[in-house]
Amino acid sequence: MAATEHPLKELERFLPEHSFEKVVEYLYLYKVHLTIAKSRKSVLGDYRHAHQGSNHRISVNGNLNPYEFLITLLHEIGHLLTFERYKNRVDPHGIEWKAAYSKLLVDFIGFGVFPNEIVNALQKSIISPAATANGETDLLLVLRKYNLKQKEGVLFLSALPLGALFVLENGKIFKKGLLRRKRFACVELKTGLQYTVSAITEVKALTVGTYHS
Repeated sequence: MAATEHPLKELERFLPEHSFEKVVEYLYLYKVHLTIAKSRKSVLGDYRHAHQGSNHRISVNGNLNPYEFLITLLHEIGHLLTFERYKNRVDPHGIEWKAAYSKLLVDFIGFGVFPNEIVNALQKSIISPAATANGETDLLLVLRKYNLKQKEGVLFLSALPLGALFVLENGKIFKKGLLRRKRFACVELKTGLQYTVSAITEVKALTVGTYHS
């Protein structure tokens, strides 16, 4: 996956206002090698601990809006702080990481960098953070409202009514079914096979009149 390494002065444009100085404190203190990566569908960020003289390494997708970028970065810094204290003696997303990440969220909320809507959505993450950002469905639905570029005609699957037809980026057409935890049971019209699709999947709605089997 191609990536671009940014000097710290370039980092500021990826972050919300009033957060740069505090973020840089962590990066300098722990000698973090930060990489801004191109879009990755499977992950938003990644952490690798220092090893045999190498620095801690964090990567964050550069296509995220500033609030999602910062929250993803704090998720990874939480891993760094956990490793610094416990090394590999604890689970990657165990109670130790949850405590570190929660404290970071509380601290940055205190700096006033997030709008009230995001602060409210972060409360659940503070109490019990999910292991991956994709597990924070309600939070991501709020965060994605702040994307600088909104795709025309594209919306989240969660916004469609039950039984609606929609098409994915790969061209496959589905009918929306019932919600199962954080994913919807959907039927692919061509094959009749059932799949579970994330509530935050970007889709294009179809009307019955525009669908031809």
